[in-house]
Amino acid sequence: MLVLNRFQVRPDTQDGFLEQAHAALAALARCPGYRSGRLARALEDPAAWTLVTEWESVGAYRRALGNFDVKVHATPLLAVSLDEPSAFETLAEAGPGEAVVITVSDRAAEPWR
Repeated sequence: MLVLNRFQVRPDTQDGFLEQAHAALAALARCPGYRSGRLARALEDPAAWTLVTEWESVGAYRRALGNFDVKVHATPLLAVSLDEPSAFETLAEAGPGEAVVITVSDRAAEPWR
């Protein structure tokens, strides 16, 4: 499962944002089921940021949102992300040089093709 939260951050507030985003990423990373995460800024627009995390399952992500440290350090940041879909189920993936592996959706009977 992939979670993508996007932010618009004015340049004069980026220092506070970075501190908050680093604390949020650290809190999420300590949760069971967390696979990876990264904070990134758009090359074309320095005010556009994204926090991307990967989880072993929807349940692991939802349980992480109930974690005390996540509530303290990540929830306030996630609350100011852009109001758009942020949680995505993985339907196909491939590692470097590997074949594409298609996964059946939890929401539909057929995999997306």
